Amino acid sequence: MSGSRAQGTHVLHEVGGGAVTESRRVAAELCADLRQGELLDPAFERRAPRLDARDRRWTQELVYGMLRRRSIIDAHLDARVRGGLARLDPDLIDLLRLGVDQLLYMGSVPAYAAIAQTVELAKQRHGLGASKLANAVLRRLERERDSLALPHVLEPIDALALRHSHPRWLVARWVARWGARDTERLLECNNSEPATVLRPFNIVHEQLEATLESAGVRVEDAPLVSDSIQLASNVSLIELGAFRKGLFFVQDPASTLVVRYADVPPGSLVADLCASPGGKALELSRDARQVLAVDRYEARIQRLVTKMQRLEARSVIPIIGDARHPAIGPVDAVLIDAPCTGTGTFRRHPDARWRLKVSDLAVMAATQRSMLVAAASVVRAGGLLIYSTCSLEPEENDAQIERFLGENPDWRLEPPADGVVPPSVLDAGRLRVLPHEHGVDGAFAARLRRVG
Repeated sequence: MSGSRAQGTHVLHEVGGGAVTESRRVAAELCADLRQGELLDPAFERRAPRLDARDRRWTQELVYGMLRRRSIIDAHLDARVRGGLARLDPDLIDLLRLGVDQLLYMGSVPAYAAIAQTVELAKQRHGLGASKLANAVLRRLERERDSLALPHVLEPIDALALRHSHPRWLVARWVARWGARDTERLLECNNSEPATVLRPFNIVHEQLEATLESAGVRVEDAPLVSDSIQLASNVSLIELGAFRKGLFFVQDPASTLVVRYADVPPGSLVADLCASPGGKALELSRDARQVLAVDRYEARIQRLVTKMQRLEARSVIPIIGDARHPAIGPVDAVLIDAPCTGTGTFRRHPDARWRLKVSDLAVMAATQRSMLVAAASVVRAGGLLIYSTCSLEPEENDAQIERFLGENPDWRLEPPADGVVPPSVLDAGRLRVLPHEHGVDGAFAARLRRVG
């Protein structure tokens, strides 16, 4: 038995008289990985080799899309499951969510396929009773799809959180900071598909653009960074000759701007103390004499090594090490791209919004504080320390810098020269990139000079 690859149905497994596509099986396994605490991106990369390129894209569209719409999907399900979703097994809830996403939001999937495949998965994983429940709920949703409406919510923050599928506590924080209108713009941005943006390497921008276009890839200008290339069409990057030749790497403009803002003098010895996945180290290597790319996890360093070998980035030296205890001598500049809540990258990591807890802010802030102090200890007199995050939260950004400068009088904030980065991303001398203002990932950075 076989079906359309556009529906993720070309590989079927016969189990107990039923058939489930490999794409949907992987999607269910990914949801289980998330419930066990794994991050979506590494879980996807671990399971995706079982799929061909088209099914890989289909599965990604399904899982990432479901996570972006989870609150809305749950509201529709909760109204149609007797006793509510809370009484169901978490795995069955995820299967229903995947089924609803196919049914209501994936135009490539016929209703009969969305329902039948979800019912069969429920049967295989939870038995006949679960399959009957899934069949009844999804068929009712299919019958009522033209009249579906979200529950009427009077409280404005609750309504925003439901309509845009974000945790209420985060929406409340953002409304208090930016107001309802700008928060809604941010929420809409978080639920959009991020563009793929390439950084040319070992080749100039115009040559890479011509190479891609000759391979049938449509390209367009990237926001904020004129020499980056944004893809205007979906393509499997690893199948491109330019990828195999090491002519580009993927990097959102926000990350590129962090390195531009750092404005490290040419010929410097630089340490990137939280280097994985390696994009900022590669950017730094364009002008640095040498970049020490440090990460505490061997698996991440191995991925970084693979990337550096593909790009032949010989001036980047991967090192296994802990940013809280950097075992290196004084260097000209240090970048500490600190672990954070990642609230600026929700469009790219839709699982993060559901994993995050209020308490994580305090935990992350404590870790960042210790890393910032440790990073400062290995900067030579007169050198630079650049602190950055992909968070939008003040506790992880401005508060860290204010505290550090207050406790260390031999350091000062020193923004780069005029014109190094667009004025629109500078705020009181700090880099501040906001998804709803700039159309890219969120980022923060502060450039500090050791003057003592």
